[in-house]
Amino acid sequence: MGGVKGKRIGVLMGGPSRERDISMKSGRAVCRALESNGLKPVPLELIKASTLNGYRNQASDMIRLSNIDVAFIALHGEFGEDGRVQEILEDLGIPYTGSRVDASTLGMDKIGSKAIFKSRGIPTPRYKIITDKCRPLDAREYFESLGSPLVIKPSGEGSSIGLSMIELEKEFTEALNKALEHGGRAVIEEYIAGREIAVGILEDRALPVVEIIPGKRFFDFEAKYQKGMTEYRVPADMEREVYDVSQKIALESHNALGARFFSRVDMILTRDNIPMVLEVNTIPGLTETSLLPKAAHAAGIDFNQLAAKILESALW
Repeated sequence: MGGVKGKRIGVLMGGPSRERDISMKSGRAVCRALESNGLKPVPLELIKASTLNGYRNQASDMIRLSNIDVAFIALHGEFGEDGRVQEILEDLGIPYTGSRVDASTLGMDKIGSKAIFKSRGIPTPRYKIITDKCRPLDAREYFESLGSPLVIKPSGEGSSIGLSMIELEKEFTEALNKALEHGGRAVIEEYIAGREIAVGILEDRALPVVEIIPGKRFFDFEAKYQKGMTEYRVPADMEREVYDVSQKIALESHNALGARFFSRVDMILTRDNIPMVLEVNTIPGLTETSLLPKAAHAAGIDFNQLAAKILESALW
């Protein structure tokens, strides 16, 4: 901890994302952890603004006036996880935790990241892209091409926000419009039946695999954050070879996007035991019950140690 002792550590939380409440929980948990390590974090809450430019000005002024030496980013989703706040910190010359601008932008862009996975031979569900500017095909053609059910989701949201799973053609338009509300680009993806797993990455190495067993059909926002809705098994109970391949593909995905030090890779393990990558989260939840901390705990790293490791990486 020598590198950060005596430094003013700004913990960025809040923001415009629909994951704001989770960000606040992450930020407060990080502050408590840093205090337990004998440090004095400075909570920096990004409050609501009417435009993204307003958030940019607010964040820039708040960070500059706080006189922090290093930033711990606990902002999830839009503005915090998409490269925008990272760009501000770089302009101000302040070191920060997590991935750099380009990798952060890619991690939030499901279309861009899927293209990279495909180019690198990383298994990911088949998909189609729709934007506000392009006319979608008849719903029947998507079902014929990708099968049923279909998963329809925004390109740039996290925590399953704006996501729908549909089995009927008559549900298509409503689900598509719901996804397009969040940024104007949507991914229509084949549904992969199998086990939901997540692999945390820490120090650019794979942590134990977590299996997610939602109490409902799929792991949506409610299942993620409503207590008692989901069961977690860590380490996941699977054959050693499948376990090792899941960790390997997760680390390949992290590296393919250029993610830095830590992330969380969400996957579906097919019935044929093939890990299919859904996305890489460059700023995963950081409460004591979030998936990355669960995986770290299984590797013998408690939450206070996890927060300290992430913070120290900002100065590398």
